[in-house]
Amino acid sequence: MTNRTQPISELLGTAATQAAPVVRGITDDSFAAPTPCSEYDVRALLNHLFQVVVNFQALAAKQPADFSTTPDCLSEPDWRARFETETAKLVAAWAAPGAEEGTSAGMGLPSRTVGSMALLDLTVHVWDLAQATGRSFEPDPAVVENLWELVERMAPTARKMNVFGEAVEPPEGASSFELLLAATGRNPRDWAPAAE
Repeated sequence: MTNRTQPISELLGTAATQAAPVVRGITDDSFAAPTPCSEYDVRALLNHLFQVVVNFQALAAKQPADFSTTPDCLSEPDWRARFETETAKLVAAWAAPGAEEGTSAGMGLPSRTVGSMALLDLTVHVWDLAQATGRSFEPDPAVVENLWELVERMAPTARKMNVFGEAVEPPEGASSFELLLAATGRNPRDWAPAAE
């Protein structure tokens, strides 16, 4: 059963801990590899994830965020360490008093919903990166359970905005996470790069 009172910061902390080894293991020679998030290759998806992690720190503090440009964070030699530093800052930002309360000025959504959006990206996109680089990734069940309400509520809008693809038929005996992936338009077991 979902624990809806678990702080977003705790869930983000769990997700960040699980994301770190996936990101740390990505080699530069895999940057051009395609990912299940079809508009991004590995490099672009990593930069997008950096953008999310940094901007959602500001949103936690009810500050404006800038998604207008995506800096190339991977040109820095220590980008893997920086990713862990920035995710730690994200967790701390959402642990600050009042972070989950009220409405996000930048998005006009309840702050907890905004925090859950960061959690979704830090979970689903890490799976995308793991798939693209030939590894498995299984997030903590508590993270998955806390994401279900967000995905079910936001899916129609997310599909209109091309953030989610059309839902796919989940495989027989699908896990809760596989069902979540299918709801976002991802094939949880049979993804393969599109033929050239």
